[in-house]
Amino acid sequence: MPSPADLVSIPFAAWVNLFVRDWLVPNFRPFFRSMQWPITQVLNGLSGFLNAVPMPVFAVALALIAWRTAGRGVALFTLVALSFIDMIGLWPETMTTLAMVVTAVLFCVVIGIPLGVAAARSDIVRAILRPVLDIMQTIPSFVYLVPIVMLFGVGVVPGIIATIIFALPPIIRLTDLGIRTVREDLTEAAEAFGATPWQMLVEVQFPLAMRTVMAGLNQTLMLALSMVVIAALIGAGGLGLTVFTGLGRLDVGNATAGGVGIVLIAIVLDRISQALGERRAPRAPTLMRTMRSLLSLRGAGGGTNEEEDPKRRKGV
Repeated sequence: MPSPADLVSIPFAAWVNLFVRDWLVPNFRPFFRSMQWPITQVLNGLSGFLNAVPMPVFAVALALIAWRTAGRGVALFTLVALSFIDMIGLWPETMTTLAMVVTAVLFCVVIGIPLGVAAARSDIVRAILRPVLDIMQTIPSFVYLVPIVMLFGVGVVPGIIATIIFALPPIIRLTDLGIRTVREDLTEAAEAFGATPWQMLVEVQFPLAMRTVMAGLNQTLMLALSMVVIAALIGAGGLGLTVFTGLGRLDVGNATAGGVGIVLIAIVLDRISQALGERRAPRAPTLMRTMRSLLSLRGAGGGTNEEEDPKRRKGV
């Protein structure tokens, strides 16, 4: 039975190779290499700081953060988890992994939240971003590595760039969703009282969408951690390199130790980020409460005029 391939054969792979190897890499590789500079600076600063801090100081500081945000149980688990990682001899690798993840998440926030706000404000921007985000989320993570290596080379920074691309979509989507799901009566009340678009975003929409935005940040953080092992294939260090080395040598002990370290760090960061989202998310005020607060602000601003009127009348 004939098939379409008997009539037409499309050399798709040859087209992609022609585009990437013969045009994109020769013409734009210096530009892409220059993009590594800010990531390199942030990564070197974080990695140097985290590796310079003594283990007990860092463990106590992170446990205090966990206690203030997520409670005593998470704080105790943080102390036990970090102590266990140190006792199995993976503390330097853990700090390198943490520096990589924090760097990737920082750039995801810097890029993703403005794009999410733009998508929430404009249906055209959302329509443009939606297929791009679909492609970024559905392409297997290993596929990122080939163009990343060709454009950026190998090393820790190209691994972080691959992690940023892989972990970016959730924070864009959930920022867009959070702002779009803010109650319309609250935004209409803000418009009625003369709020500018910037004031509405900063004082009304973004605070009410904070829970959803923090959920996107949590998902981005988890995806960044899941990319650690895959990024080790192109030269990224840390716990991912420990797992990859153990896999290559069939060393079950080292591979398991690296995997357990990643899991423990993931649990600690997940609980802290979730608790931050729950604490920072304000309850949506009622329409009457919003109108009263706006009226009180207007009354406070106009109170000086009411106080000056009797003086003027006495002067008359």
